[in-house]
Amino acid sequence: MKKIYLIILIIAPLLNFAQSKRITLNQAIEIAKKKSPEYKTNLNRNERNHWRFKRYKASFLPELRLNAVLPNYSNAVKRITNDIGQDIFVNQNQLRVEGNLSISQNVPYTGGKLSINTNLERVELFGVNDNIGYSVIPFTINYRQNSLLYNSFKWDKKIEPLVYEESKREFIENMEQISRSTSRRYFQLLNAQMQLEIAEVNLKNQDTLYQIAKGRFKMGKIAENELLQMELTYLNSKNSVTTNTIEVKRSSQNLARYLELDSENLKLEIPEKLPLFDVDIDKALKEAQTNRKAVIAFRRKRLEAEKQVAFEKGNNRLNIGINANLGISQNGNDFDNLFNNFNKQQNISVSIGIPIFDWGISKSKIKMAEANLNLTNNNIKQEEQEFEQEIYLHVLNWINQRDFLYTAEKAKEVATKRYDISKKRYVLGKITVENLNIALKDRDSAVLRYLNSLQKFWQDYYLLRQLTLYDFIDDKKIEVENIVYK
Repeated sequence: MKKIYLIILIIAPLLNFAQSKRITLNQAIEIAKKKSPEYKTNLNRNERNHWRFKRYKASFLPELRLNAVLPNYSNAVKRITNDIGQDIFVNQNQLRVEGNLSISQNVPYTGGKLSINTNLERVELFGVNDNIGYSVIPFTINYRQNSLLYNSFKWDKKIEPLVYEESKREFIENMEQISRSTSRRYFQLLNAQMQLEIAEVNLKNQDTLYQIAKGRFKMGKIAENELLQMELTYLNSKNSVTTNTIEVKRSSQNLARYLELDSENLKLEIPEKLPLFDVDIDKALKEAQTNRKAVIAFRRKRLEAEKQVAFEKGNNRLNIGINANLGISQNGNDFDNLFNNFNKQQNISVSIGIPIFDWGISKSKIKMAEANLNLTNNNIKQEEQEFEQEIYLHVLNWINQRDFLYTAEKAKEVATKRYDISKKRYVLGKITVENLNIALKDRDSAVLRYLNSLQKFWQDYYLLRQLTLYDFIDDKKIEVENIVYK
């Protein structure tokens, strides 16, 4: 029975290790860029902007449309005006069928809309001789423009491509944000696992030292106070193991659910060191100004403000519209003769609206739009300065962070070596338990500082990529493969 129990003790940890899913930081990021909630949100937002631009492009293509009334039956008393201008009430018992086919096209150069229409209508009157009548409009050409002084298509042609380009760059920036979010969750779990590992090693060491202390106390070599101090350290180590076990479980769930993994039993690896590369501030700023969506957003905001000024000027002081129609028509009771001797159908109208006295409303709208344009320009200048400053400061911070990581790593090695020496000296009775505990705390603090510095290093690395949309290791722009939406 003892042999079976011993075999179980040996195999159980191996089975648990085999069930663990080993994963690196790069693997976690690749998974997150395909399965994380942030990726799905980013994809949906980009898809919305994709179809917005498709709609804009399609608005300049011809639209073919069929409208039909099939059928419209009416049996009611209605009021009509007769030939001499009198209103009379008559009973209408009729069936009407109508169809209209039209093709329309926006005209971006003028801001109007051109359309060609054809219409056929059939009306049947019940209880009346020769009760079927027809009306046909073989074709009519119509042009309509609300204002000759403001062309919205001209402004949309400038703004909509910027909105689309901005959305594509935003998608790439959000993908880099996913890298940062993933690395944060990754290091939370990595820190928890390493702290649990440290706590388990400390518990094992403290148990050994506590047993040694009890033997020394029985031999009268140490005072009871030192024994109690060693027991307290041992109990604190047990509590630390329990606390860190819970934290590992919480962090594992957090990362596994974010990556939509089928297992929460993850074993993380410490990321490999990045190859050494230099980041020139001028190059970083140049790449950011070329690649970031903020630069496109500055131009878009300025154009939107200018568009509002043009709208107010074109529609407040003088409003001129035009509507022209040219075509032919015919009506009668004989369908066979309906397409002979057409009647002309022509009209043209020009509308003018001039505010003579409006208590300064039109002027106020224009001044408000101009003031908003000035405010937008001032805000953009300030945002551009903050944009450049952010890049400048982060590049400096990145350079310093590499030095911090190197220092933290050396400090960890020194503190670990010091603790190992202190533990051996305590066993030989050459130092007190207080000195041993100080060395232990210094080692644990150095390890945690190194882990925090490592996390900060990787977080800053992905932030550098996000701020510049540039891969300084491979010396190329960061791009995302084209996504095809159905």
